[in-house]
Amino acid sequence: MAKNKKIRTHFQKNRSVRTRRTDWTRQFDRHGFEEEDTKQHERLSGKGELARKRTVRGTQLDTGDEPGLDVHLHVDESACLPGRVLSVRGLISTVEDDAGQIYRCATRRLLKTIATDQRHVVAAGDRVLFRPVENTCPAEGVIERVEPRYGSICRTSRRRQQVIVTNVDQLLIISSAARPRLKPNLIDRMLITAEKGNVQPIICINKVDLVDPAGLQPLIGVYSQMGYQVLLLSAKTGFGVDRFRRVLTGMESVVAGQSGVGKSSLLNAIDPTLKLRVRAVSTDTSKGRHTTAAAELLPLCCGGYVVDTPGIRRFQLWDVIPEEVAGFYRDLRPYANLCRFPNCTHTHEDDCAVKNAVADGRLDERRYESYCNLIEADGD
Repeated sequence: MAKNKKIRTHFQKNRSVRTRRTDWTRQFDRHGFEEEDTKQHERLSGKGELARKRTVRGTQLDTGDEPGLDVHLHVDESACLPGRVLSVRGLISTVEDDAGQIYRCATRRLLKTIATDQRHVVAAGDRVLFRPVENTCPAEGVIERVEPRYGSICRTSRRRQQVIVTNVDQLLIISSAARPRLKPNLIDRMLITAEKGNVQPIICINKVDLVDPAGLQPLIGVYSQMGYQVLLLSAKTGFGVDRFRRVLTGMESVVAGQSGVGKSSLLNAIDPTLKLRVRAVSTDTSKGRHTTAAAELLPLCCGGYVVDTPGIRRFQLWDVIPEEVAGFYRDLRPYANLCRFPNCTHTHEDDCAVKNAVADGRLDERRYESYCNLIEADGD
């Protein structure tokens, strides 16, 4: 890594607001302003981009598509310990050091004020350097630096980037065959996120005991032809649980999906020592109920780590423009370069190779409709 040096970087606008006087009427009733000359003064305040820059000591990074700060801050490493963020709840992050000691850590203010698109600068799975605070019980510390990331899963939340988890090898997309109903379009969005984050996606369909598995074969066939691994599971009967355990063993994984699909139930099935809370699906709406409050990194008895995440009801892509979407669809990608127009959106143009492939039955019609819906939703 390059030698630490002084660099200029962008910071957020000062969050403190000048207090506004609200007692003008009271002052006038008491004293009046007729005989008092208005004080003439000149007020100077920093404006523009220059006021949002500071000089810090560190290394400039090129993070590419990975979320994170573009500055690797210089810290006193002799006073810090390396650790892994297990979960983030509000302003407090739970960090585990290399010896297995757990610390409740706040985040250094300098980190929180560096300008970034992220909602939170620290996420579950991050590798960090933190400074332990002496003589505290439970053990506490301060996160001084977040190390560069790989394998991140992100989405858009309140027009900012929400990093769900970082530093994982594979994304297990959990769906349910019924209660709640299977949502292939949500699977497609998560597949794009995995492709963008260079994370291996695995599609897992839980609760197959509630339906006839033969009805799932057309959907499984489409994803399997594209090279995606598909697992049929039942946390209730144990069907496919051994295979699910083998997929997770020795890997750093994250499970994600809508509420009620059985993410926590499947993890309890492969490792009963986790004892994760589960709740039944609502009988009125057939929708899941939020049980997992925050993404949490959990060690598995079979080896490796897994991150259990809160249920997702809406998954909006982050930093994916409509022109890029076709490149993330493995089945559309071979036909996209054969269109008549180089900027073809594959929705309404003439001589579109993608539309012709759908008409000829070479492309799955549902996948094409999923692509069109995603273009319309994220292109507005």
